[in-house]
Amino acid sequence: MKARERVSEAARICGHEFKDKDLVIAALTHPSAAENLPVTASYERLEFLGDSVLGTLVARSLYARFPRMDEGGLTRIKTALISGKTLAKVADGLGVAPLIKFGISELGTGTRGMKKALEDVYEALVGALYLDGGAEVAADFVERTLMPLMQPELAKHPLSSKSRLQEVIQRDYHCGPEYAIVGEEGPAHTPTFTAIAKVEGRRVGRGQGHTKKEAEGAAALDAMRNMGYTLDEEESACEEQGDD
Repeated sequence: MKARERVSEAARICGHEFKDKDLVIAALTHPSAAENLPVTASYERLEFLGDSVLGTLVARSLYARFPRMDEGGLTRIKTALISGKTLAKVADGLGVAPLIKFGISELGTGTRGMKKALEDVYEALVGALYLDGGAEVAADFVERTLMPLMQPELAKHPLSSKSRLQEVIQRDYHCGPEYAIVGEEGPAHTPTFTAIAKVEGRRVGRGQGHTKKEAEGAAALDAMRNMGYTLDEEESACEEQGDD
């Protein structure tokens, strides 16, 4: 599919005519297809921005829709909505998969590689919409595509280790945990990342995963155990399935 066709189809999916075509092209470009090119050529930076914008938009909507729900319930719904599994499913349903441009090194990664790319591209599109049209344009897209899944029953969704660690550290230390990626090894198409979790500047956990989010989740789980906190069996299963 030519770049012009990908841009046109992305505009249809997003319900927005992009003024900056380079933004949407980057949002649809996997890092493997942008090797030796500027960092702006792939979706990584837009994904970083979109992740934060998405979290804010979902939190704002939750706050307005459920005025009597406590912080724990709101957190569980938010976690379920912005999980990689949910975002990948939504992006796939929108028809994003055929628009993603992959490099040769990513071929052969199969379903897992596509699932991660769909999650990343959804967040990248949110970032691109935010930059090109503003917060409300991004909010309209999220409202139309993701918010229909927002149900109070999700408040019963088990917390991931990162969300659970955030909850207990805020409660007991009045601050949030911090994460850092301290290592990356293996081939570009299947890297292994190493992350550490810190509380008040002190390292409390370490973990590895095939994505940065997986590594941070593993580090959070290690931190929970090291600091004497526990995840119940259902939450642990959620973590092992990589829903964070």
